[in-house]
Amino acid sequence: MRNLPALCCLATVVALGGCTSGPSDPAPTPPVQPSATGSAGFYVESNAPAVRQVEAWKAQGRDADAEALRRIADSPNAVWFADGKPGYQDRVRRLITAATAAGRTPVVVPYWVPERDCGGHSGGGAPDAATYRTWIGELAAIVRTAPAIVVLEPDAVPHVIDACVDGPAARERLTLLGEAIRAFKQGPAVKVYLDAGNPGWIKDVDRVASTLLEAGVGDADGFSLNVANFETTEDNVAYGTAVSDRLGGKPFVIDTSRNGNGPAPVDGRNSDGHWCNPPGRALGPAPTARTGTPRVDAFLWVKRPGESDGACLPDAPPAGQWWPEYALGLATN
Repeated sequence: MRNLPALCCLATVVALGGCTSGPSDPAPTPPVQPSATGSAGFYVESNAPAVRQVEAWKAQGRDADAEALRRIADSPNAVWFADGKPGYQDRVRRLITAATAAGRTPVVVPYWVPERDCGGHSGGGAPDAATYRTWIGELAAIVRTAPAIVVLEPDAVPHVIDACVDGPAARERLTLLGEAIRAFKQGPAVKVYLDAGNPGWIKDVDRVASTLLEAGVGDADGFSLNVANFETTEDNVAYGTAVSDRLGGKPFVIDTSRNGNGPAPVDGRNSDGHWCNPPGRALGPAPTARTGTPRVDAFLWVKRPGESDGACLPDAPPAGQWWPEYALGLATN
């Protein structure tokens, strides 16, 4: 995953972040405390890593830590699909079945576009366009049978704009994204948001809007911002509104999972305010569809709080691995 000039990460299999904290932080955005049964009708996984961690800490007598971590365990997080390993169809089918039975809406993140993350911490993706088409078609065929929110391919569009993916590969990527949008939108109760990066990455909102259009955002319900990033909600609203203005008022969603303290302060190791697993970050506003903000359809926890952005610090696990102590920091800051 790319975060300005720095590479980062995300997911149930991949992540994103920042590096070191300076002497002072920006004014925090107060988090909204989530409901234990899930906010705004979004689905809460019953066996997510944070849920298992709460149980483990309770068994170890770490009751205060377990209680703090419930802020993550009891909140709806997106579920990522980031590889083509056998069994992914069963996994998405179980998700849709469980969410439907609970009367909740799952948030699904397909993240397997070819040349994903340009070889960064979350590098990978499908080996070719044909494999991706088959994979996304199978995924969409299951997801579109029930209500769902799809945040499509984080960073895929910004990586075209910054020329990390260029030439024929870029044109192919935009085609694949458009096809994916239309595949999911065959489900009448599925909302699709094509990822558009974050306010700290691509400053040229005209370029962002035009590339989103090339990628088929006109067929989507809107676009997403701040996935696995730390930009404040206010900055995302301003940036997203500017992009939306150029798209005829297209709505957008914001990942608020880790933006409660905004980006990390700039210092000698952290030259842009972001990098892998920055310390001192905090949970942001809880997931909700009642944002009170024009054109913002929802605040979502797309990045699962507590999953590593990558092995970019001595004690950090690889991208996407659960990191309980980092999760606890997010929940208590």
